[in-house]
Amino acid sequence: MNVNIALINSRSITFVIDNGDKFYLKRKLTAKIGDRVFAVEKVVNSVYNLEPDTNYILEIFEDENQVLIKEFKTAIESFTLNVKKFGVKGDGVSNDTLPLQTAIMSCPKDGRVFVPAGKYLVTSLFLKSDMTLELAKGAEILGDTKRENFGILPGVIENEKDEEYYLGTWEGNPLDSFSSIITGINVENVKILGEGTINGQATKENWWSNPKVRRGAWRPRSIFLNSCKDVVLEGITIKNSPSWTVHPFFCENLRFINLKIENPADSPNTDGIDPESCKNVEYLGIDFSVGDDCIAIKSGKLYLGEKLKTPSENFLIKHCHMKYGHGGVVIGSEMSGGVKNILIEKCVFYKTDKGIRVKTRRGRGETGIVDGITVKDVCMDAVKVPFVFNSFYFCDPDGKTEYVYSKEKLPVDKGTPQIKNLIFEDIECENTEVCAGFLYGLPEKPIQNVKFKNVSIKFTKDEVEEDYPAMMSFIEKEAKAGFFIKNSENVSFENVEIIGNVGDKIRD
Repeated sequence: MNVNIALINSRSITFVIDNGDKFYLKRKLTAKIGDRVFAVEKVVNSVYNLEPDTNYILEIFEDENQVLIKEFKTAIESFTLNVKKFGVKGDGVSNDTLPLQTAIMSCPKDGRVFVPAGKYLVTSLFLKSDMTLELAKGAEILGDTKRENFGILPGVIENEKDEEYYLGTWEGNPLDSFSSIITGINVENVKILGEGTINGQATKENWWSNPKVRRGAWRPRSIFLNSCKDVVLEGITIKNSPSWTVHPFFCENLRFINLKIENPADSPNTDGIDPESCKNVEYLGIDFSVGDDCIAIKSGKLYLGEKLKTPSENFLIKHCHMKYGHGGVVIGSEMSGGVKNILIEKCVFYKTDKGIRVKTRRGRGETGIVDGITVKDVCMDAVKVPFVFNSFYFCDPDGKTEYVYSKEKLPVDKGTPQIKNLIFEDIECENTEVCAGFLYGLPEKPIQNVKFKNVSIKFTKDEVEEDYPAMMSFIEKEAKAGFFIKNSENVSFENVEIIGNVGDKIRD
C-alpha cells in the first residue's frame, strides 16, 4: 500500500491510497494532517482549508497503527479575493453575476477567488487565466433558468480571410448555444475547486422541457471550456445540469479530480464529462450518477472532424464510479476527428445500460478512427451489456437511412469510419442482463484486433426483460445472450468465462 499526492494547491491537496481498491476502500483508514484527524473511505481524497506555502505531513493509520506517511508543501498564493467584498448578496434570490464576475476579472496572477457559504444566483461566469476559483463548503452557485437572461455564443464567426472562429457548439456541430454557467474561452492555468456545489437548477419545467427543440439557442452546459489549456476541476459537486455537465471543446491538459456529478436518471442529455477534440485528459476518483453517458469522448461530427482533423487523444480514466447512465465510458457518436489512446482502469460500473461503448456509423468520416482503447481491472454490476461496439448507430435525422443501416458491403468512401485495437483485461461483470458483448463492424471496414483476457461475465439469476443490445436498426431484442460478433477480425478470447447465458456463448 502506498499514498500518492495527485494534486497540490495553495490551500488543498488530493491524495490517492494505492492498495488495489477501485473507488471505495475495503478497509477503513484514518488520516491526520497537523491537528486534523479524519476518516478515509475512498481511494481518492481531497483535504481543504490548509495554509499556502506551508510544509505538512500526511499520516495514514489503520487501527491506530501508522501505515503510511507523506510530506508535502502547499503552493504559493498571491492574493485571496473574498467575493463578499465585491457586493454579492449570497441569498439565492438576488442576481450575483456582476459582483462575482468583478471578483474574477480583478483576480491577480496566481490569486484565488474565494466564494464562502451561501447561495449565489448567476447566469454565466466567465473565467480568466492564472487563477483559482474556490467554492467553500456550503457555497452553491445556482444557475439561472430563464433563457432571456443568457448571452449566446455564435457557432461560427467568419472574417474577411474566410477564417472561422468557433464559439458555440451542440452535439458535434458549431451551432449557437447559450453561454454556460461557468464558461472558459481561451484561458490557461485555471483551477475550479472546493467543497461547494454548482447547481444548474434544471428541471422538466425549464431546461429539460422539449430538450430537442432549439429555443433562441441550444441549451447551456454547467461548465463549458473552449480552447483552454491546463485546467483543473477538483472536489466540487455539479448537479442538475441543463445539458452536458462538463464540456471541454478543443482543450489540452485537463484534470478532473474527485468530483461528484449528479443528474436525475431520467434527465435528457445530462452526460457527465464530454471532452470533444481534447488532448491529455485525466479523470481521477469521480463519482458519476447521470441521465445519459457518464463519460462520452467525442471529436465532432463530419464538418469539424473533416475540417480540423483534431482527435481526442491520451486519456486516463481511473478510480471512477459510474452509476445509472446510458453508458459508463462511451466513444462517440460524434467522433469524426478520431479517438485514440484511451486507458480505463480500476473503475466501477453500476446499473449503466452499457459499460464500455463505441458508437459510430457511416457518415462519420475517414478521419473518424477509434484506435487504441485499453480497459483493465474493472468491475461491472447490473450492467445490461458490458461491451458494445456499434458501427450502425442510428442517431441524427439521416440515421435510419439505407446508407446507415445497410448490412451490405458498401464502397469505402470519405464517410467510412473505423474501430481497431481494443484490449480488455481483468474484468468482472456480475448480474449482467441482456448480452455479454456486441461487436458489429461495417462489412467494408471491419472492427480489427480485439482482445479479451481474464474476463468473467455472470448473468443475473433473476428474470429480465428483453432489450436491444445496441441502438441500431433491424436487430432483435435479447435477454441473457452471449457475445454477438459480426464483421470483426482478429478477435481473441483468453481465459474468458460466461456463466448463466441462454444459447451460444459466442454467436455471429
